[in-house]
Amino acid sequence: MAKNKTPLLDQLESGPWPSFVSDMKQQAEARAKNENNVEYQIPVDVVDDLLGVLELSYVDGETHWKHGGIVGVFGYGGGVIGRYCDQPEMFPGVAHFHTMRVAQPGGKFYKTDYLRQLCDLWDFRGSGLTNMHGSTGDIILLGTTTPQLEEIFFELTHKMDQDLGGSGSNLRTPADCIGQARCEWACYDTQDLCYQLTIDYQDELHRPAFPYKFKFKFDGCPNCCVASIARADMAFVGTWKDDIRIDQDAVKAYVEGDVKPNGNAHAGRDWGPFDIAKEVLDLCPTECMRYENGKLEINNRECVRCMHCINVMPRALRPGVHGGLSILVGAKAPILDGAQMGSLLIPFVEVNKESGYEEIKNVIEPIWDWWMEEGKNRERLGELMKRKGFQALLEAVGVDAMPQHVSEPRHNPYIFWKEEEVPGGFEMDINAFRKRHLR
Repeated sequence: MAKNKTPLLDQLESGPWPSFVSDMKQQAEARAKNENNVEYQIPVDVVDDLLGVLELSYVDGETHWKHGGIVGVFGYGGGVIGRYCDQPEMFPGVAHFHTMRVAQPGGKFYKTDYLRQLCDLWDFRGSGLTNMHGSTGDIILLGTTTPQLEEIFFELTHKMDQDLGGSGSNLRTPADCIGQARCEWACYDTQDLCYQLTIDYQDELHRPAFPYKFKFKFDGCPNCCVASIARADMAFVGTWKDDIRIDQDAVKAYVEGDVKPNGNAHAGRDWGPFDIAKEVLDLCPTECMRYENGKLEINNRECVRCMHCINVMPRALRPGVHGGLSILVGAKAPILDGAQMGSLLIPFVEVNKESGYEEIKNVIEPIWDWWMEEGKNRERLGELMKRKGFQALLEAVGVDAMPQHVSEPRHNPYIFWKEEEVPGGFEMDINAFRKRHLR
């Protein structure tokens, strides 16, 4: 029997969708019954008290969690998020309720015995509540007490060969899509690049020294399954340098209705006959496609890699064979200055495993140097770019300005060329303009 009444939270169970409240109640009841005779290392009623403090927050219209301050494990500045309730007498089970971030495996591939071991550990030394996964990518272990942190860390590292993730003003745990392990559209090995940079930048991951958080995310293709373009300070998005591959027989099969579009994703619903003009050609953002005389043609010089045509006709179209990645920088959710999408920095980079990804590291490290030198406390890279200008970033990294960097031509360009960068200088350029346009 729950000790805390939660009439407001109960309303969240009444909707058509599964509710986290129901899950928490189930866990609270399981801990109370303790049918497996677990010797809990934190209060049995931790989840019940968690429901109680959340209910009180709804009643009062304000949070009852204090700022956690600095809490962690020996030698690590990141990986543990301190949580303390400001009503410890009323809810002693959550007087301490620290969250631990655990580094997720590449592509989030798990073995069942690992998951059992992890859940057994968290039932024993934590609340048993998990979040698979947090927005950063980590496995999130929700709620334990300060004395248990070192114990959990020891078991994770020594018995499970598992490391903590990042938190605080450091490199957050890099996250990747399933990549070439299971996706035919992946243009590079996301898991290998993610793993290698995680290993190489362990110090930046566990010992906070940045102005604020910094996120790597690795998407194998422009579909952006880990949403790197919207969430990562530095996004690595797979792309290709050559032409989209076309199977004309498969295109014909789609047009004639022999193959369902969208990978048959809408099986069971009758959307009518497939219309290639309406569903593919007219939706191309650059209008670079045409279908004539039973043949699909693509002007690949105008293609912006939006993936729409490939998503609709996956049997007929595939990315090119010359794969690599684009590097975008500055994306973030609202913090100081509103949400921002990533800005293109490097249009195409060869992904060279043999070199240890030196080409990519040679972009990362100058950005960090510039950000740590110029960034204010709690200022994300994207906010620094907005404050100092994109051109300042280009100069810091040593990247030459190019047309792809211009956001809005003739209105609000990112780039202002210096006179020494224009052959013949500005005066010659102006005279050429007059000769052509002012007759």
